[in-house]
Amino acid sequence: FDIIVVDNNSQDGSAAKLRSEHPRIILLEASENLGFAGGNNLAIDFAVHNGYEYVLLLNNDTIVEPDFLKHLVCYMDKHPEAGAIQPRIYFNHHRTLLWNGGSSYTRWTGFTTARRFNKKGNASTEHVRRVDWLTGCCILTRTSIIKQVGALNEKFFMYYEDVDFSFRVKQVGYQLIYLPQSIIFHIAGGSGKSKTKGREGYVHPLIYYYSLRNKIWILKKYVRLYEWPSVFMTNFFYYGAVLGYFLLRGRFVKLKATINAIFAGVKGRID
Repeated sequence: FDIIVVDNNSQDGSAAKLRSEHPRIILLEASENLGFAGGNNLAIDFAVHNGYEYVLLLNNDTIVEPDFLKHLVCYMDKHPEAGAIQPRIYFNHHRTLLWNGGSSYTRWTGFTTARRFNKKGNASTEHVRRVDWLTGCCILTRTSIIKQVGALNEKFFMYYEDVDFSFRVKQVGYQLIYLPQSIIFHIAGGSGKSKTKGREGYVHPLIYYYSLRNKIWILKKYVRLYEWPSVFMTNFFYYGAVLGYFLLRGRFVKLKATINAIFAGVKGRID
């Protein structure tokens, strides 16, 4: 395998340090911050155009078991019906608690969830199984499938681009697989949280903007007509609760970000 690192227009000398300290990596430098989707797409396009059979997306805030990649590739080699696959992912700060033990999507609410999030695993997280979507924290897929369905949708910038990609892979008839034998650890949230709590809390308002806007875009693209009554009611109360929470806590920057996200989500679309 080759390691491709995308420097997403960092401003702290990271690219130069990577180049000098890790001369064996393939370093791709973005001329601007392309977000999660656009940054990953630089490496995806490189892999597609240079004849790689597989491409693995892996967050830079992860620590991996030495054999994690072997398990993923071996499964894909043996199962041509599998379009993309992810490992079992634990929190790094507490390595018995799961960050993602496989993901699910509830059609009647439009909510995406990670199985056993922040909990210890159980029987359901110990077995290989098909899932509804895969997390962009770590996805292995075939370049042949990327040629078929496209790479990540850069309009998302960040959040829910992995859900959209997963749904597109399923639409062309491939399976999405959770493989617990492959294990990694996720620091989680490093790019969107401050170390000290301010008036608006720890999480940056843009995190709420992109995640709430993009959730609406996913609903607009994938919810079927007969599912809309329950999906609309569920999300109406959900977004109302988010607005109410920020209002009560006096977090007016996040309140404004949420309002802007709702308008942008309703007005825009991804297809």
